[in-house]
Amino acid sequence: MNDRQWLAERFEEHRSHLRAVAYRMLGSLSEADDAVQEAWLRLSRSDAAEIENLGGWLTTVVARVSLNVLRSRRTRREEPLGPHVPDPIIDRTDGTDPEHEALLADSVGLALLVVLETLTPAERLAFVLHDMFSVSFGDIARMLERSPEAARQLASRGRRRVSGAAPPPDTDLDRQREVVEAFYAAARRGDFDALVAVLDPDVVLRADAGAVPGLSREVRGAETVASQALMFSRLDLDLHPALVNGAAGVVATRDGEPFSVMACTVRGSRIAEMDILADPERLKSLDLTVLES
Repeated sequence: MNDRQWLAERFEEHRSHLRAVAYRMLGSLSEADDAVQEAWLRLSRSDAAEIENLGGWLTTVVARVSLNVLRSRRTRREEPLGPHVPDPIIDRTDGTDPEHEALLADSVGLALLVVLETLTPAERLAFVLHDMFSVSFGDIARMLERSPEAARQLASRGRRRVSGAAPPPDTDLDRQREVVEAFYAAARRGDFDALVAVLDPDVVLRADAGAVPGLSREVRGAETVASQALMFSRLDLDLHPALVNGAAGVVATRDGEPFSVMACTVRGSRIAEMDILADPERLKSLDLTVLES
């Protein structure tokens, strides 16, 4: 085995961890993969013999690459067309793909990723690295070129935002499925009262249709969301139960083509949040073959 092969094997030992870091930082699977690839390129150009802690070195590279991406997003962001729903991770209802397990550790639901989108890049890096991956504030401070105390404050602000906006969901997956199935059964029957009954009074629905005009929206309240559900129930859609970021959800297809992916956050046996990705371009990039196996 030559030095490059040895280095490649060492890198592969860290790939799943690095991808998990980048996914939480960016909410994008393609950008996460790009950040991991950039880490490999930098490693292959470095003197690996001088790197004492390879895992820490790679995590720092991925975090800094992700931070630059987040900052770039902010500088070039134009007026948004509507809510942005991060890339979902989709699995069959009978279990999570082993390759997805690291990505979904710590219950990284879409609702949590949506909240992370509201943090500043520095807050997001500090919160994700410290609270999700136990990186020290000293290391985080060096990445941000700030003091350890400043890094601690950034993580604290992120933590308050997350805990205030995304209370923990119900963890009973069977109960989640029952609630989601009841929602769709009521929608198919056109039963408005039954829909309202399965929704939290303060439910929020976020729909991200990308550049498709008029479809991206954020609506709140059980009656408003129920009305939206009845409207979309009239479309000729085939519904496929799935795990979306480890929680009960649905993939909708139309004439065999992906139409939307919906993740549901269930709290207190009611749907509290619904995050829907219906952007045709982004749906094309998702791997939905897992539902066929």
